[in-house]
Amino acid sequence: MSERPSPVGLPVGAVRSAVVLGGSLAGMLAARALAGFVDEVTVVERDALTEGAGPRRGLPQARHAHMLWSGGVRAVEELVPGTTERLLAAGAHRQAVTTDMVVLSPRGWYRRWPVSHHNLLAGRDLLDATVRTAVLADARVRLLDSTEVLGLTGDGDAVTGVRVRGGDGAERVLDAGFVVDATGRASRAARWLTGFGLPEPEKREVDSGLAYASRVFRAPEGARRGFPVVAVQADARRPGPGRSGFLLPIEDGRWIVMLCGTRGGEPTPDDDDFVRFAREELRHPIIGELIAGAEPLGDVAFTRSTANRRWFHERAARWPENFAVVGDAVAVYNPVYGHGMTVAAQSALALREVIGRQGWGSAGLARRIQKAVARPVGVAWDLAIGQDVFYEGATESGPTLRDRMVTAYVDRLVHTATGNGRVARRLTDVTSLERGPEVLLTPAVLLAAAAGPLKPPLNDPPLTTEEREAAGLRWA
Repeated sequence: MSERPSPVGLPVGAVRSAVVLGGSLAGMLAARALAGFVDEVTVVERDALTEGAGPRRGLPQARHAHMLWSGGVRAVEELVPGTTERLLAAGAHRQAVTTDMVVLSPRGWYRRWPVSHHNLLAGRDLLDATVRTAVLADARVRLLDSTEVLGLTGDGDAVTGVRVRGGDGAERVLDAGFVVDATGRASRAARWLTGFGLPEPEKREVDSGLAYASRVFRAPEGARRGFPVVAVQADARRPGPGRSGFLLPIEDGRWIVMLCGTRGGEPTPDDDDFVRFAREELRHPIIGELIAGAEPLGDVAFTRSTANRRWFHERAARWPENFAVVGDAVAVYNPVYGHGMTVAAQSALALREVIGRQGWGSAGLARRIQKAVARPVGVAWDLAIGQDVFYEGATESGPTLRDRMVTAYVDRLVHTATGNGRVARRLTDVTSLERGPEVLLTPAVLLAAAAGPLKPPLNDPPLTTEEREAAGLRWA
């Protein structure tokens, strides 16, 4: 093995190791990203992880709908080649955007334009298990589960390791040349940094008070393969709470349905009220009609922890060497936008690319990584708060001037995209996190937005006759 410089703060000749805190998707992808630069990566996970796809205490959101946008699919494939093939073999769905989607946007029904992007749809347990199995097959990566993280070692200049407590209650220190925090929304990175005498990181929170309820159904026999995603989005321009719903085909011939409502318009955890809410409270009853005759496969899962929250670590005046924060530990988003896993994958890819470009152990590496991670985080953040900030009580001061200007332009683009396939594609470039928002500011897109949609609005959901019959819909 060729000589590589030791991380800043560690003696030359120290074992080249890294520690990743958190064994969920973000943590496993970060471990994969680091494995090419060190002798060993240790993934520390609080839960006991079993082989195969199964629920765990530290991931309660696994019972809700998840998707991997095409920007995330590409990142995962670069890090863990073959993941898409393995997921599809296990029953995951590859959905064409917007060809295989029936979406009521805030400005009307989207047409089902020619294929431009794809999403991967599967249960979260299957997604995590598939990636985890592949990552842990690498001899350089080891899992330390049933282990609690107590804190970091080092100081404000450099992190040197992690203090942990095992399942037997014994405490020890894991020395590390680099530490990645992928512990999710419960991250204590801000507390650890201030404990080193560093300033508390800047934070912003936008909380629309959204609650969401999810339930899994067995799809009608004819609709178990090839059925589109169905979405009824909220319209923040309307007075009062925003309500939305999503139906996603997943493995084993099932549909997972998620119903959402902002403060004052929340769904309930009541099994008996699920179909009624979908039929009567959303802007269109299509989801309620689709599931009215479907067989439920379990109770309703209900969650209220949906605030958008972002730590602006990239703006810190001082940042310790050998430490980075990724995934939900940096930012969490309203789950209706489905960007969390995609951002986690792109952040892990950024981690690998920056180390590869700058060199393992180079001065300022951790700060460069944090700035690179902020790029996909920033796009997803702007998309998430674009609507949420307008709901009553979402922030103490209400939307900023920038919020209003960005949202007004995006609203115009959405309106145009209902009848202009080129603009729909550019919007999807951004929402899929494949390209940055600058593609929405080209002269061609600006002119198209000024002109508006080229086709008249659709009055009904653009389901085909075959799809209606397969789903057992009886309305015209």
